[in-house]
Amino acid sequence: MANKEFKVGLFIASGMVLLYLGFNYLKGVDFFSATNKYYAVYDNIDQLSVSNPVLVNGFAVGRVSNIRIMQERQNKILVELDIDNEVILGDSSKAILNSDFLGGKSILLSIGKITRPLKPNDTILSEVAKGMLDVISETATPVADNVQTTLRKLNAILDNLTKNSQQLETMFAKFQATPDLVNQSLANVNGRVNELSLSYREVATNLNTTLTDLKPTLNNFKVMSDSLKRLELNQTLQQMQLTLKTLTESMSKFSERDNTMGRLMTEDSLYVNLNNLILRIDSLAVHFNENPKHFMAPLGKSSKKIAKDKRKEEEQAKKETNSN
Repeated sequence: MANKEFKVGLFIASGMVLLYLGFNYLKGVDFFSATNKYYAVYDNIDQLSVSNPVLVNGFAVGRVSNIRIMQERQNKILVELDIDNEVILGDSSKAILNSDFLGGKSILLSIGKITRPLKPNDTILSEVAKGMLDVISETATPVADNVQTTLRKLNAILDNLTKNSQQLETMFAKFQATPDLVNQSLANVNGRVNELSLSYREVATNLNTTLTDLKPTLNNFKVMSDSLKRLELNQTLQQMQLTLKTLTESMSKFSERDNTMGRLMTEDSLYVNLNNLILRIDSLAVHFNENPKHFMAPLGKSSKKIAKDKRKEEEQAKKETNSN
């Protein structure tokens, strides 16, 4: 009986141990691997709880083992991290508090450049990742500013449209009055055109009447001009006939010998007399050359002196010819 109770108690104890180990294993506690403890301090952990994973590039390398508040440091939160001892951290490593879309929390390790390795129980630099609300708020702030600017511009445009609509109403009112003015102008123009057409008709009628009255006068001018042309032509022909008659009479007189012109044209006595005159003048010149004393006795040279001068001139000319 005692043996059975021992077996039952052992079975229950073994089950409880397995249940504890399984529960902790499901929570991320690995009892078969060595870990190192590190600490991170946050102002707000946003509902981070024990057993939340510690990830490096999406790979689980540890878990949150403990969380406590530090009232002596303005209520900051101290988070204890169990990290595999194979993971080496440095002075530039960061423990980033992250949350996913479903609200799950985790610690993202950014190992960075290791210049000085951290020892177990050292404090890691902490940082809180930007959540969706933060990203949305940061993105929405410039968008909201742009929306406000756009709304202001839209209000200015609407104000301008209001002013323009008032101006358009005034313009439309003027446009409505414009057709009446155009109709009045057209009516005045039509009246003026009618008056002008009547005036043109009267002028045309008067002009036709005047032309009709002038036709006999024009015909008379035409007859008169023809008569004048004929009269001038008759007078010209008569004058030409008279001129030809006079010329004929003059030529007939030239052919008769009972007048001076007729004798000059029909007889050679004038030619003979002129020829004899020229011969006498030539002999007179020869005589003057030979006997200049007959014409210039007190002052002129004698014929001998004239002959002597001629001989000197001839001898001078021969000498010049021989010397050349």
